[in-house]
Amino acid sequence: TIQAVAGDVVDKVKVTTALVSVFDKTGLDELGAFLAAQGVHILSTGGTAAALRKQGCTVQDVADYTGSPEILDGRVKTLHPKVHGGILAARGNAKHESEMVEHGIRGVDLVVVNLYPFAQAVEKGGDFATCIENIDIGGPAMIRASAKNNNSVAIVTNPAQYGELKQQMTNNSGCTELAFRRNLAAAAYALTAAYDASVSTWFGGQVASPPPTQSVTFQVQRPLKYGCNPHQLPASLCSVTDSGKLPFEVESGTPGYINLLDAVNAWQLVQELAMATGLPAAASFKHVSPAGAAIGVPLTDEERVVYEVKDKELTPVATAYVRARNADPMCSFGDFVAISHEVDIATANVLKIEVSDGIIAPGFAPEALEILKAKKQGKFIVLRADPSFQPPASEYRMVGGIGFVQKRNDALFDMSKLEKIPTVAKDLPEQAKLDLILASITIKYTQSNSVGYAKGGMMVGVGAGQQSRVDCVKLAARKVATWRLRFHPSVMALPFKEGVKRQDRVNARVRYIEGDMQEAELTEWSKHFTTTPVKLEDATKVEFLNSFSNVAVSSDAFFPFRDSIDACSRIGVKYVAQPGGSVADQEVISACDSYGMTMAFTDLRLFHH
Repeated sequence: TIQAVAGDVVDKVKVTTALVSVFDKTGLDELGAFLAAQGVHILSTGGTAAALRKQGCTVQDVADYTGSPEILDGRVKTLHPKVHGGILAARGNAKHESEMVEHGIRGVDLVVVNLYPFAQAVEKGGDFATCIENIDIGGPAMIRASAKNNNSVAIVTNPAQYGELKQQMTNNSGCTELAFRRNLAAAAYALTAAYDASVSTWFGGQVASPPPTQSVTFQVQRPLKYGCNPHQLPASLCSVTDSGKLPFEVESGTPGYINLLDAVNAWQLVQELAMATGLPAAASFKHVSPAGAAIGVPLTDEERVVYEVKDKELTPVATAYVRARNADPMCSFGDFVAISHEVDIATANVLKIEVSDGIIAPGFAPEALEILKAKKQGKFIVLRADPSFQPPASEYRMVGGIGFVQKRNDALFDMSKLEKIPTVAKDLPEQAKLDLILASITIKYTQSNSVGYAKGGMMVGVGAGQQSRVDCVKLAARKVATWRLRFHPSVMALPFKEGVKRQDRVNARVRYIEGDMQEAELTEWSKHFTTTPVKLEDATKVEFLNSFSNVAVSSDAFFPFRDSIDACSRIGVKYVAQPGGSVADQEVISACDSYGMTMAFTDLRLFHH
């Protein structure tokens, strides 16, 4: 390694000479006026020099200072020993100071530089030559040199830093403090690292043999209270695009780590679902899996009663959320909501009465936004999604000290995935197609293994995160049975006391359907009612469920045995979608044939981890 160079380390350094060369001239007029008032001598180039002279600054062109003109179409302006010597010279080092005198080098105390807009050139679709020309060379060299010599030089790389610089110099009689300079240096190295990462990523995409090193830059956009758990600090929300954009803006509330995981996954789900079906879509997320999802298919009168929205105004958007919430209303308690379309007043009024943490949607009617912002005393999270946002093609994550990279799962599940039907039954009505698309897109964003059942434009059972596929099938089937039994006359007629809360009614109905209460629980449960309900017998439930039919099911990977199909048959499944590709495919096809099911092989696995 190289030995450290000796030099003075002082807290306050007087700014007498500054080198200013910026592409982005935002705020340059105010900065120029301030530096002029401070009597700072400025070295500058081209358009920056002209702009500063208008502010009354004493400006010396770098070409005059170095004795070397700008050459090669401006590719070489500041790459000169008199420039970099003035930046890198160690103050208080006799040898350095002697060489500065010998070569006529002026010490530079402040460097203000920002870089050519390489990322914007790429974003605008520039050709190879244009993007290459927008790779800054002199700027990063000056930034890195200034940051290295932070004992004596302040490096400012962003107009957002001008205010703090002026405050520093005002409070310290024209000086900068060491702590400030080191903060600036850290930001400077982060900038050049991100800039180089952007260039490297782009260049790797232009060649046949990309380098083995891949770079991704996380730009902190806002701190988070904590990560998954309160002891996981620090935590931040970061952008990963060159533009620094996020796929949403925070309208209200303070989103947390898990809120944001739910929001981003739910938003992708409803975006894809609306695109694939042409209908408004909604999702209800908990712990990074959907409790429910749906499209805006009108409700029947019976559904309005069961979902307790009999007297509510319901638009297609509101209907989509009512259906999504009512797939599994017990699990949706405290959910994060995603809506594919603008949230109207009807949807806001439905959401107003539900226990929920937040919502993400592409827009909000003004009155709807005010309703939602007032929810939870202003703590309800409202995120405005950007439908035009394009995530990067690759996804990165770290687990246990190792890194993973994969292509983002951007496969769209649409009608075309349902054309390969190996079963004897080929009938696939339009509603069945919609239900299979809904179920398949839902499980795409469900922790694997996953299986989902849909009927009438809504999920009616989601089985997530099981090691065994048949366990997913059975778990989700139990949820389907619970959903269906909410329509049983005995459940609909439960005699609730006046004042029982909405979620308590939801939970009480579920426990009545499950029916496995111990005496102590039964005693407490009975307090919700004017009279204790008669038990819903197992035989009665079975008889009611036997009439259930035309259910669609989708699996995120192939069924390895026929047992999953056998289980599906017991809950009214008529339509099946799965990738296929198992050695037991023929066994599964035969099982479907024995029950008269129509099954599509989608050739698309949808694992999600």
